[in-house]
Amino acid sequence: MAKHHVVIIGSGFGGLFAAKELRKADVDVTLISKSPEHLFQPLLYQVATGILSEGAIAPSTREILKRHKNVRTITGLVTDVDLTNRVVDYRFHDSAGALTYDSLIIAAGAGQSYFGNDQFATFAPGMKSIDDALELRARIFWAFEHAEQATDPEERRMLLTFVVVGAGPTGVEMAGQIRELASRTLVGQFRNIDTRTARVILIDGAPQVLPPFGPSLGRKTQKSLEDAGVEVILNSIVTDVNSTSVTYRPSDGEPVTIPAAAKVWAAGVQGNPIGRKIAEQAGAEVDRAGRVVVQPDLSLPGHPEVTVIGDLSFVKGVPGVAQGAIQEGQYVARRIAAQVEGEVDPAPFTYKDKGSMATIAKYAAVVKIGRIELTGFIAWVMWLVLHLFYIAGFKGRVTTLLHWALSFLGTGRTERVTTNQQMVGRLALEQLGQRVTGRLLKGEKPTSSEKRTTS
Repeated sequence: MAKHHVVIIGSGFGGLFAAKELRKADVDVTLISKSPEHLFQPLLYQVATGILSEGAIAPSTREILKRHKNVRTITGLVTDVDLTNRVVDYRFHDSAGALTYDSLIIAAGAGQSYFGNDQFATFAPGMKSIDDALELRARIFWAFEHAEQATDPEERRMLLTFVVVGAGPTGVEMAGQIRELASRTLVGQFRNIDTRTARVILIDGAPQVLPPFGPSLGRKTQKSLEDAGVEVILNSIVTDVNSTSVTYRPSDGEPVTIPAAAKVWAAGVQGNPIGRKIAEQAGAEVDRAGRVVVQPDLSLPGHPEVTVIGDLSFVKGVPGVAQGAIQEGQYVARRIAAQVEGEVDPAPFTYKDKGSMATIAKYAAVVKIGRIELTGFIAWVMWLVLHLFYIAGFKGRVTTLLHWALSFLGTGRTERVTTNQQMVGRLALEQLGQRVTGRLLKGEKPTSSEKRTTS
């Protein structure tokens, strides 16, 4: 008799911890993800600014789960879920496949939201994938290279202006690290420019930075950023982004345009499209960010065998952070294990808030744990320890610790390698995709190489 089959979509925190929690359960687990790595997303900004390598924060999922004998992993992009027949459809390059399930855990995550202005992505990559981080690394470091050879003062100022949109933890951390690059790491390495003259601008529509941290920590964070040289612009909505500038509109003024070459988009998230597909089938609600509103036990209405967790689910009181996804994944896995054993766990999911934290610069961070608010060096050490703890695998922890020692004890960045392909590869793929679409509209078949490249 076949064992109870659990299919997990996504290898992020929710999916990975659910799979690990099922290690001793009498079930077979199939984890399917569009990439073969587990991405530690909170440290993407350190890949983008040359502190860490991509391998340090994206270990192989197979390696992590190699001792979990009841788990197999599949690399593939989930294209559809049939709730009635309990089938998950996916494709891997130009091959299609299907998985049947007894229980389904959907932890497909979320992507960047440009609030209806998806054209901004061409000029301001988000911070949701390794591709994003490597492209941003190339854009940031190449901006300094181009500025070194620019002869026009206005062009040089434009090249040395960096704009980060979004003042949540990712935006704050990114702005702080770019400022540190310009003010410390790169000083003295160029002959025609003084990198310390670079402008780093942080823009957000909210009235404070780090809104979830409360007004007190928000003010302290803003002061720390401004003391370091970051220009903070609040109560302002970005209305246009192009190759050479960013335009924003203050709540009480006229639009302002900032000439800038390198831009980072760290504002807003949008749930994976698979969320809307399953919500329509189950009659579930979806919020404005594309997150599925789930039942108290994280299941879909009328489908107790299907649960949605992590950034793709909306659960009141649960923030979109790693800890929320981890707790949800473990909770769902325990319920499935109990069900297989013939037990019933009626308890709804409850989130245990273990606090929030963000780095501002070297030796400076903010931490909020309940009513406890910490800033400065102690908060920074707590941030280091916690993030080191959640990095998967001994090798990843050792590698990260060594890179941090080199970067934080000195001023160097060990991961400054960039390629032109990293900077322009996404645009080339988009153009190729448009060419393939054009062929299809004309009734022509794409070549085999085009199909492999765009799948």
